[in-house]
Amino acid sequence: MKTEITAYGKVNLALDVLYKREDGYHEIKTIMQQIDLSDQLLISEGKNGVSISCDNDLVPLGRSNLAYRAWEEISKLTGTKVGLRIRIEKRIPVAAGLAGGSTNGAAVIKALNGMWDLRLTMQEMMEIGLKIGADLPFCIMGGTALAEGIGERLTPLKPLAGIPMLIANPGIQISTPYAYSRLKLTDKRIDMDKLKSCIENRELHCIAKNLSNVMEDAIISENPVIGQIKDFMMSNGALGALMSGSGASVFGIFEDPEKLHFAYEKMKDQVPFVFETGTV
Repeated sequence: MKTEITAYGKVNLALDVLYKREDGYHEIKTIMQQIDLSDQLLISEGKNGVSISCDNDLVPLGRSNLAYRAWEEISKLTGTKVGLRIRIEKRIPVAAGLAGGSTNGAAVIKALNGMWDLRLTMQEMMEIGLKIGADLPFCIMGGTALAEGIGERLTPLKPLAGIPMLIANPGIQISTPYAYSRLKLTDKRIDMDKLKSCIENRELHCIAKNLSNVMEDAIISENPVIGQIKDFMMSNGALGALMSGSGASVFGIFEDPEKLHFAYEKMKDQVPFVFETGTV
């Protein structure tokens, strides 16, 4: 038995960090948006354990891969001893603020739910995903959502599909723990309600104007190329541009697909990873 599944990435349209919790995690408030930049997973049953292969050498192939952890959690739940072979065709850059690892784990949970006829509800799959990582519940649900807590409390928002988006990554890997270690917490808060209203009314200029990420300043100060990519997008037709999550990827929102393509053509030979994509 085998199946193929698409694992979509995400961007953070806004990301606020409220405080550090007693359990060591940070309380956050963020609006996540699924994008059609994706990996492809081919999953087939094997004899024992998990065998992972990938066309990107930066991707771990053992237990630190969230796809492996997803199989572990499903196996515990079902008691099955059936192994898996997982082939990951990687398009989402690694450690890039785009949930590339999380979406692979989420894809395995969804794939096994169908392959093994588990009949898990969306909520049940999201609860399994949370045991693996904070971004997995959103990657399972998809769409547009306000995320609170450590990212696990999700409130679906009005879908924002079909918005042209340019994503660029300078080839710098930034881990989430490192990004949090550089963050200086303040009492200043992002106006999430304003952005939610922009999304509700699908006001593209309003959305672009209210993009915000509290992690940006610290990360850009150490990696100025990220700021340069933002500036380039803004001077080449983007309505707004922002670093996604802990970085180092930057996304730009465009109203005109032709302007997006023009910016893509200018960037593709200067930045290691550049993608013409959109929201889903």
